[in-house]
Amino acid sequence: MEERGTMYEYYPTGTCAKKIAFAIKNDRLHNLHFFRGCDGNLKTLSKLLEGMHVDDVVEKLKGIQCGAKGTSCADQLALAIIEAKRQTGK
Repeated sequence: MEERGTMYEYYPTGTCAKKIAFAIKNDRLHNLHFFRGCDGNLKTLSKLLEGMHVDDVVEKLKGIQCGAKGTSCADQLALAIIEAKRQTGK
């Protein structure tokens, strides 16, 4: 059985999504799943980001806003990755 990487859960604030779950293996994003939120858009985002280097994901998504919320599900994912990297000291 192939190792799936270290799994993380993040609870975003200011978005429709209530939880983000993902794995990081060899500094690459895998198994991204958003709980609630804009289903079609978030499924698309998950497929597009599969296997992407986490630093590239953060660079592309950090700061994206959804309306007047001051954040977005994409921005919250970037923050979740930053937090995961902080936890592992990377």
